[in-house]
Amino acid sequence: MNIFLEKFGTTLISRQSGREAFSAFKPLLNNLGATEDITIDFKGVITFSPSWGDEFLRPLIEGYKNKVVLKNTENLSVKATLEILEKIGDMKFNTL
Repeated sequence: MNIFLEKFGTTLISRQSGREAFSAFKPLLNNLGATEDITIDFKGVITFSPSWGDEFLRPLIEGYKNKVVLKNTENLSVKATLEILEKIGDMKFNTL
């Protein structure tokens, strides 16, 4: 399953909008196959804040652990936020 974060906007900030994005996406997880990965694609994302990422990525990591893979994480904002989330959330993201 591919999630293109750009569909939620190119500036992903605020805890509230991250929570809303996850709530909108959550029903699609019911269709996830037993061996299917969840690929989060950051292509086109310009700004990515820790609060948005915490509300969207944390529940995915908690629920699907090693099935979550991040792609196109070269943007400095994305890179910095992922580092912060790993540090404060005691998580490790899998990236392509």
